[in-house]
Amino acid sequence: MRFRQLLPLFGALFALYIIWGSTYFVIRIGVESWPPLMMAGVRFLAAGILLLAFLLLRGHKLPPLRPLLNAALIGLLLLAVGNGMVTVAEHQNVPSGIAAVVVATVPLFTLCFSRLFGIKTRKLEWVGIAIGLAGIIMLNSGGNLSGNPWGAILILIGSISWAFGSVYGSRITLPVGMMAGAIEMLAAGVVLMIASMIAGEKLTALLPFQASLRSAIWRCLVRLSLLTLICI
Repeated sequence: MRFRQLLPLFGALFALYIIWGSTYFVIRIGVESWPPLMMAGVRFLAAGILLLAFLLLRGHKLPPLRPLLNAALIGLLLLAVGNGMVTVAEHQNVPSGIAAVVVATVPLFTLCFSRLFGIKTRKLEWVGIAIGLAGIIMLNSGGNLSGNPWGAILILIGSISWAFGSVYGSRITLPVGMMAGAIEMLAAGVVLMIASMIAGEKLTALLPFQASLRSAIWRCLVRLSLLTLICI
């Protein structure tokens, strides 16, 4: 196999290990100054709007209603609940050891939901997941595995939601290509921003003389949420 043929594989591995792997570290930094639900909502709203705008400018059309709603549901399961719960948990200073162990249960729950949906699983898959989970527990056994139990429960809920959404998403009709991701992020962003407003989250890190700026940011976020809801 030529080197050029391996470049896409190297790029995918780089994205998986470096970009995706650094997500939780970046979340940890972000929640030090941002409320968790608001931060996650702004993140997905911005990414979803940029991706949707890019696709529409490239000539892509919005999908039919059923695939669109399916994508919104998957966005709710994977991003709003799955990633949102992790963000809230990290705001509660859950130790990284606990987070790593709980998140490692996602493949296990995925296999369980696969069986419930009638998807055949192999014994080798169960063995591999058991070995991987045991390895993560061993790697973190020397660290701090005690902490806020509610934070661990939130991560567990997020892991279960992510696993269910992954399996259920393979059984329903979704928009083609990157359009599915755009709608998923938009839907998750809207839900998270609504949850943030209901929870009364505020950008308290802003200085007092920046109150007018804070008000402007809130107005922009509310309008952006409403516009996203209308588009969906």
